[in-house]
Amino acid sequence: MTGVDTRSVARDSLFLLADLRIEEGEETHRVRVRNLSDGGMMGEGSLRVRRGDRVRVELRNIGPVRGSVAWVQDDRFGVAFDEEIDSQRARRPIANGVDLGPLHVYRAPPPPDPKTFRKV
Repeated sequence: MTGVDTRSVARDSLFLLADLRIEEGEETHRVRVRNLSDGGMMGEGSLRVRRGDRVRVELRNIGPVRGSVAWVQDDRFGVAFDEEIDSQRARRPIANGVDLGPLHVYRAPPPPDPKTFRKV
């Protein structure tokens, strides 16, 4: 999805852990996935990535996903996936029966209906 504006793509805030490896490196880093869409993710971790780095992310129930670092800010970074994934699969319980820990998904409540506001 390189070069495509994905800001309008639906994404959910969540917290799950993933393993990320910079393709030129040997070391695997545990990162927190803060939001995930079919086209990319926002990660957070202590590793130092640079815009343009090629990465491989191991996502639960999905497996390895390749992409490029699109942006970096402090300890957070965005990854644009090479190919779209089914991001909903990462939110499902572990398929093979092995539980790797809790999955916390935050969905913001819908905005209030303006008709229900009280005039003050």
